[in-house]
Amino acid sequence: MTAHRGAAASARLRVGVALCAALTLGGCTTLAEYVPSIPPPSFDWLRALFGYDTKKPGPLPDINATVTPQVAWQVSLGKGALGFTPAVTAGAIYAATPGGTIVRIDPASGSTAWRIEAGTKLSAGVGADAALVVVGTEKGDVLAFDTSGKALWQAKISSEVVGPPKVAEDTVIVWSGDGRTFGLAAADGKTKWVYQRVNPALVVRNYAGGVISRGGLFTGTAGGKLLAMDLATGNVGWEGNVATPKGATELERIADVTSLPLVEERQVCAVAFQGRVACFEIVRGTLNWSRDISSLTGLADDNRYIFTCDDGSSMYAFDRATGASAWKQDKLAQRRLGGPQVAGDYLLAVDAEGYAHLFDRNNGGLVGRIPTDGTSATSQPVQAGVNAVWQSLGGTMYAMTAR
Repeated sequence: MTAHRGAAASARLRVGVALCAALTLGGCTTLAEYVPSIPPPSFDWLRALFGYDTKKPGPLPDINATVTPQVAWQVSLGKGALGFTPAVTAGAIYAATPGGTIVRIDPASGSTAWRIEAGTKLSAGVGADAALVVVGTEKGDVLAFDTSGKALWQAKISSEVVGPPKVAEDTVIVWSGDGRTFGLAAADGKTKWVYQRVNPALVVRNYAGGVISRGGLFTGTAGGKLLAMDLATGNVGWEGNVATPKGATELERIADVTSLPLVEERQVCAVAFQGRVACFEIVRGTLNWSRDISSLTGLADDNRYIFTCDDGSSMYAFDRATGASAWKQDKLAQRRLGGPQVAGDYLLAVDAEGYAHLFDRNNGGLVGRIPTDGTSATSQPVQAGVNAVWQSLGGTMYAMTAR
């Protein structure tokens, strides 16, 4: 079944509280009442994205460290790649590698419950719920396992699987490289519905996927749209403009949502490259507020602020309800920061050389940092209890917190 844009909001689009978390840290206090100016977007990301950025990150700034990040545990996985993100469930953390390794980790101790080989190289992983673990390949194969690591079924989609699959309510959501979103039956992998839209001529590769909450699927698109879809049917309830392509050339007109939406109780927010942070009312999709900012790394939040890192590696905090600026931290502007996440009482972000930086969530001050394996995170860290969890390009999974 194919979903169509403009379909009326489905009765099953029941949405509510969602995931997310906050950010990363580093060096000197920036006053909370300081209202930052938003710099114009940079194209430095293009060099890094295609492997041409050989320039070493700038020096680590001096900080008055008052907090030491605590490594709860770390696990050796195997070499990572961009887009590989751990999947957190109530009793387990699952992770996969491009080489085909899939592991189940105890979230409290970091001990490995099992480690299997998929028998093929993977392009995306991993998605999981209480019963199913799902990964994808560059040939469009979707592989499903039970939570003991036993193979269950294999399905085929139209092209390379990009972004971690999502599993919820008897449905597996998979994104393909040709712009399609697939809803597969969790029981056997059969296609329930397919949604497709025409991509712009140039896009930023989207590794993020989407967020499922209470029967709704929220996902960003090339061209700067945020979609609210019915999980069961693929029908689009509403779409919001996070960015509007502008400029004379296709390169200048890239304006894509490339990170996970942030779903709260009453609103859902997204951020786009060469676009803005925009928050929409969760049921009707009306715009609550927006702020011009360009980001590739995603959003995180706490009970007061929404955090994001722009494409120049400056970190921002905005009031959740109004979008008013709370603080800006630009001391790490040359360190090529990844996405933010809450870690204990602080915010955390990992830079291009694997340093995990801690921010004071109240004012953006850099309060601590710790080295890891010298490589950047493969994706925005995810939250697992009080820990921020991520995989490194070097092949290690870290669980870190700070209090």
